Amino acid sequence: MSDDEKNPAREVIAEYAQSHFRYFRTADGTVYAQKNGHPVARPIRSQGTTGSHRQELMVGLFRDGRGVFNGTALKEALDLIEALALYEDTHAVHIRVAPGFDGATWLDLGRDDGQSVRIHPTGWDILTPDPREVCWRRTQLTGELPLPAKDTDSKGIDLLLRLCNFATPETECLAIAWLIGCLGPSVPVPAPFLTGPQGAGKSTGGRMLVRIIEGMSGDLRRAPKDEENLIAAVAAGWVTALDNLSHMTPDLSDAMCCIVTGAENVKRALFTDGDVFRVGYRRPLLLTGIDVGVIRPDLAERLLPLRLDRPGVRRTEAELWADYAEALPVVLGSLLDLTVKVRAATAETPTDLRMADFAHLCAQLDTATGLGALAAYRATLDDLNDDVIEGDLLAQTVLGYAETLAPGAEERMTSTEWLQALSRLYSGEETRPLPKGWPTTGKVLSDRLKRLQPTLAARGVLIDAGRTREGRYLEMVRPPGPPPPEQQAAF
Repeated sequence: MSDDEKNPAREVIAEYAQSHFRYFRTADGTVYAQKNGHPVARPIRSQGTTGSHRQELMVGLFRDGRGVFNGTALKEALDLIEALALYEDTHAVHIRVAPGFDGATWLDLGRDDGQSVRIHPTGWDILTPDPREVCWRRTQLTGELPLPAKDTDSKGIDLLLRLCNFATPETECLAIAWLIGCLGPSVPVPAPFLTGPQGAGKSTGGRMLVRIIEGMSGDLRRAPKDEENLIAAVAAGWVTALDNLSHMTPDLSDAMCCIVTGAENVKRALFTDGDVFRVGYRRPLLLTGIDVGVIRPDLAERLLPLRLDRPGVRRTEAELWADYAEALPVVLGSLLDLTVKVRAATAETPTDLRMADFAHLCAQLDTATGLGALAAYRATLDDLNDDVIEGDLLAQTVLGYAETLAPGAEERMTSTEWLQALSRLYSGEETRPLPKGWPTTGKVLSDRLKRLQPTLAARGVLIDAGRTREGRYLEMVRPPGPPPPEQQAAF
């Protein structure tokens, strides 16, 4: 077939595509296609087995009687459309939760008809969003949620708490605060860590929390062995839930910190020499396990321990999940009612906690309901500080050295001198050998103390760093009176 005979096919496809779809690009240059009047957008380069824009375009052309076209004509038409879209204004795409106009936020129900929940300051409604306001991105991890029930009179929250085995009322209110935080597109929330004895229903409880946001297809998964696979899983969904953690490597711990508070990964684009693409992510994270061993201080500030007890009466999986599926519309409706109420509440933002947005949300929840979520959150952070100290011999030794100082005293030495002093204190008169992982140089000690600084500050020991003409120093201060609030120090 001559080139002249191929041109009409390309033109037919391009004309049909531009009349039935809106094409735009995101800030990273990815081009998306959005059917006119529909909020779901698909990347035009997607080669997925189901739901790709290429298939959507082929089906539309066939059903509207335009014909069946070969792959070459489709590719050439899409190449032209992609080039033209790069000159259009940028527009963001969102998974599950998105900001809207006038202070509203949206929750994608994952439905084919595009119906979503608009949460605004005066209530919530089930609507199909204007494509100019919200563009949803769907993946295989985007499950369908039921239409939430109206006028639940908070029955859904009680139903959820009866299905889960939370150990205390404080744990229950923190779980509720986390769920409300998951409905906010811009609020970093700490990662719940569901823990308890064997048979406490940690995995089941984790699934129940996840499925309120992700639908009945939402599930837990094993932690990937490398950061690249973890980031890929995180970027494809909203809530990432990792099951049965028993050990946490430093790399996995650092990756989890980035997931909770947000980070960006840059990789080389495939089949190119120098092009790169960016993957930005900040997602709610949920973990389950009996014990993960030593917790690093930076991750401890981003965790939310939720303890579960063993249930007194066992139920079959089929019976339990049938009851849960029946209750889910009421649970979701009650959660949305409470979210509106909490967002309307006025409360001061605590200034001494790392996750200030979540602390503020807890304060708003207390104002709206009187549950005591902020006090419970502070108590969990205090317990986590104890866990960090119990798992770190250096932290224990620093606190032991601080006990030799009088209240209000200050001591300043170089990092090498501090290493010698702390090593002597640990070895004692018996000169016991230093443990594996003990700092070997002053620089290593300084770096370790940077990580431990918030934990030590919570126990009334302040570590600071500075420089004089003679060189750099580390200073230990034991303030008089009760331990100060948690705070960050500049190194």
